[in-house]
Amino acid sequence: MSETGTQPRHVRESLADPKRAPNVQYYGPVSSTTVEEPPTHRTDDDLIAGLRELAAADETTTEFGSASYVSEFRSRSADRTKNAVDDDFGEADYAAIDQATEAVENRAMLCVDRLVGTHPEATFCCRLYVPVEYARIAHAWAMLFEPTDGRDPDFVTVQVPDASETAIRILPDDGFTAVVGSDYTGEAKKSFLRLFMHRAKRLGGLGLHAGSKRVRVARAADDDTVEPENHLEHEDGTDSNLETVGQLFMGLSATGKSTLTAHGCWLEAPEEAVMVQDDVCALLPDGSVAGSEGGGLYVKTHGLDADEQPGIHAAVTDESAALENVAVDEDGTVDFDDNRYTKNGRAIIRRSELPNASQDIDLQDVDQLFFITRNPLMPPVARLDDEQAAVAFMLGESIETSAGDPDRAGERIRVVGTNPFIIGPEGEEGNRLRELVTSLDLECYVVNTGTVGYSNANSKDVGVTESVTILTELARGTVEWTRDEQLGLDVPANVPGMDIEAFRVAEYVDDYDGELETLREERREYLESFEQLDQEIVDAVY
Repeated sequence: MSETGTQPRHVRESLADPKRAPNVQYYGPVSSTTVEEPPTHRTDDDLIAGLRELAAADETTTEFGSASYVSEFRSRSADRTKNAVDDDFGEADYAAIDQATEAVENRAMLCVDRLVGTHPEATFCCRLYVPVEYARIAHAWAMLFEPTDGRDPDFVTVQVPDASETAIRILPDDGFTAVVGSDYTGEAKKSFLRLFMHRAKRLGGLGLHAGSKRVRVARAADDDTVEPENHLEHEDGTDSNLETVGQLFMGLSATGKSTLTAHGCWLEAPEEAVMVQDDVCALLPDGSVAGSEGGGLYVKTHGLDADEQPGIHAAVTDESAALENVAVDEDGTVDFDDNRYTKNGRAIIRRSELPNASQDIDLQDVDQLFFITRNPLMPPVARLDDEQAAVAFMLGESIETSAGDPDRAGERIRVVGTNPFIIGPEGEEGNRLRELVTSLDLECYVVNTGTVGYSNANSKDVGVTESVTILTELARGTVEWTRDEQLGLDVPANVPGMDIEAFRVAEYVDDYDGELETLREERREYLESFEQLDQEIVDAVY
């Protein structure tokens, strides 16, 4: 029985073998993968190219030679998504699942197998079915993940975009998702990442809507001056004066998570900063962080600027990318500032084309955890203890974006873990986060990437330059701290290379004490709504 008392269905096992079904075109292992059965394609590039060819009727070829597609749905249908753990499934819910499975039996379908994750404890085979006429979804989705090694699927999603009603229904225990009535690629992507995170929790870890980064810098000892140019390199190429710092960034779409994760921090050799994973990770009990997307990234493109995000811009404008709902004229001219379709325009880019991407997607160890917010009452950065980190996780304060709910874009919202894909009690997630932070001795921070003060009054923007400077100096260990008694958190007294005094929140907010007190009361009331959340976390509200 499920937690709601509904008898679970085992749908995956009931589906016919796609390698033998006459109505299914199967895209599985490639010849470079060691499997017992014959590969379906010579190389992975061939597989991707084959899917693009099937989607040619929907393609507008861009000036860069890449494919561009336009979908009817341009964001996820969060309000039409239910899972059998947290929701009572009835006849209509199972009818949506049946509609998906009947399509696999009766329609001309594509079936694509890919691997989500590379970590030995967190690698899963994901199988996507879509009707052949929606090959563009399969093309874009396959670019995000790595080739399968021939194993049986752990998770299966069937997407039937042309259904008359929209419903996303998840059977977590069976690893099955039905996406009916939506042609948005993001639904396929998140259907698997949702289950990836759910499995991580079963492993004693925690799935996170987070990017991961590996920074190799000169760490400052007490009273030391950081001078990376003076470091001595050993014969094996290592440098004992450099330290590797693993960083995790949690934030909703459009808060700067991808920007900060992918940014090279303006470091020069022998120092470096590389993006490991962009969107979803799993923090495991041993301190390692399992990545999920080994093939590519699903990045926002609206307002994309080459000067501010050179690495992402270069990958988006490469011929290997696939654009979705981006303004592209008939002659292929691309305009990232034109929102004729949506502000939630996307590009699927290959990791191999991103200059600051690492060759692997897993962190061996994590040291620092960042909660990204755009709350104007928060400073550019503040330091958190273990309970406060769990508070920041539970609050998940940010702004709504066009990726989540276009009708509420710009509104202040709270989403536990900045993760709208949690399965199971959310309070338990906060407790687990606190346990992991404590056992792994993580440094935790909340960073504001919006404005200090309200944007419609006196305020100061926290730009990419300021945020990256803070992250770099935190990795170096050069930030000096002081206690802000009004806020109840440690805030920087000094950040090398930045005038931190120019970002004192009280200077930009009338009745700062009153605003903080109101905010604290709202936060406490919100935290108290989670029955499973430990009281020590509720009492640590800041």
